[in-house]
Amino acid sequence: MGGPSHVRAHLESPDMFILLPPSEGKATSGEGPCLALDALTLPELAGAREKVMEALVDLCAGPTDTALKTLGISVRQADALKRNLDLTAAPTLRAADLYTGVLYDRLGLPELPEAAGRVLVFSGLWGVLGPADRVPPYRLSMGVRLPPLGGLGAYWRRALSEPLKEMVAGRLLVDCRSASYVTAFAPVDRVAVKVLRERLVDGAVQRSVVSHMAKAARGDVARSLLLEGVDADTPEELLSALRDLGYTAELPDPRTLNVIVRD
Repeated sequence: MGGPSHVRAHLESPDMFILLPPSEGKATSGEGPCLALDALTLPELAGAREKVMEALVDLCAGPTDTALKTLGISVRQADALKRNLDLTAAPTLRAADLYTGVLYDRLGLPELPEAAGRVLVFSGLWGVLGPADRVPPYRLSMGVRLPPLGGLGAYWRRALSEPLKEMVAGRLLVDCRSASYVTAFAPVDRVAVKVLRERLVDGAVQRSVVSHMAKAARGDVARSLLLEGVDADTPEELLSALRDLGYTAELPDPRTLNVIVRD
């Protein structure tokens, strides 16, 4: 693609970041070296990450039923407790390869070297990761209240506020995250991608939000933006880029971008 200002041939200093949630589905093993906190995106978060790791290990080393209830998982998922206990010793893998599930299946992050430096994945355990960051498999959602730290959304909001604001300053933030991850970082200059299903019911057009469909569509949107090298400066440029790529989209306000999918 050439010509439009929202498409850049080379993205050495991108004007746009894509913010993603993690996924509950994850790879269960890695093949790389053990965790190195100082090698992750925003290494100044090492202390905050260590506190969450320590609290998670303490929880998972205690009564199994308490750990399962706190983490919001079932007995069938109890293997996750062992993975949480092995965080410092387990082989790692790239965040790009770790996350699975609907959004990541559609995004195909391992196939997108374009994502380096343009994508931030939010995490209950790590706060935020880049696609190339190597971490071990784990289980910890942002919605968990982790003793003694409390709600992880509020915990990471305090820790992420200054370093992440500095990192993304002046850039358009395309927010494809779910609500619990927005609590960790919600600057005013983000554009939330909302997916609406549109269909004809008894002759009238109706719109609704469908979670599974929204995840798939957000994965498609993020993949298209990365593959085509879209680097929008403004919400209006982002809207124009998506329409150029064949999406039905609208901007009801400067901080919300609706992507319309039809049956």
